[in-house]
Amino acid sequence: MRRNVQLLIIDPQNDFCDLPEAWRPLDPQNGRRTDPALPVAGAHADMLRLARLVDEAAEALSGVVVTLDSHHRVDVAHPPFWRRGDGGPVAPFTQVTARQVRAGEFAPRDARALPRVLTYVDELEARGRYTLMVWPVHCEIGSWGHGVHAAVRAAYNRWEERRQTQVAKVVKGTNPWTEHYSAVQAEVPDRDDADTQLNRRLIDALDAADMIVVAGEAGSHCVKATTEHIADHLPGGRLERLVLLTDCMSPVGGFETQQAAFLEAMRARGARLATSTELLPELQAAA
Repeated sequence: MRRNVQLLIIDPQNDFCDLPEAWRPLDPQNGRRTDPALPVAGAHADMLRLARLVDEAAEALSGVVVTLDSHHRVDVAHPPFWRRGDGGPVAPFTQVTARQVRAGEFAPRDARALPRVLTYVDELEARGRYTLMVWPVHCEIGSWGHGVHAAVRAAYNRWEERRQTQVAKVVKGTNPWTEHYSAVQAEVPDRDDADTQLNRRLIDALDAADMIVVAGEAGSHCVKATTEHIADHLPGGRLERLVLLTDCMSPVGGFETQQAAFLEAMRARGARLATSTELLPELQAAA
């Protein structure tokens, strides 16, 4: 009987990739090369390796799921949402705590948002996973940076045509009031927005698999958060089904220890760590 192998590609988007100049288009407004908003060192090479795996293991892949980080420009985790106490801008990579908001060190530019923001940061910190991070504006819906790395997209397009099926796309992050690292649920789900709540459809689809192969960016954040939520919520358990492709993910700079700790924690829970070259013969044999 054919094995059900699901490939989960988390946020393989241009804004997260350290793309060389030839891979970046010209901005028609200023004539300069477009820069990725939040490039992860090593991500371009990760995506090239992943694209090769998709091509060379195509017959073994029963399904491919791609998650897409998808944000509005004005978002609780973006600089345009915030101002400093003196009215100045808040720089990217600034952490904002509930204490600082209460003290007036940081405030939403729209004063009417203050009560909702305080409720959010209180709940976020109570959950103990993250402190609010103000990231550069990234993966803005409709932008080049929101698009998928060209080699990965070309590879999964070939898989779609060969198999006469579709890659499943999972959009996350469109709610501007909560961070949404994980494709399974937002960090603080909004009770009025089903898209921020537990994604049962995704979890159930993955639970039907004999093997769930995980790759993407960044290993310190969105890959980490998604995989942790899968491990916590997979109805059938059996986390040995999870295979994390260590050469197809990289951490955000400065967060290397978070990725390393995540991988070791997943290994301790039963998941398997492998490179794409180690896994490829197994997948080809299974096909």
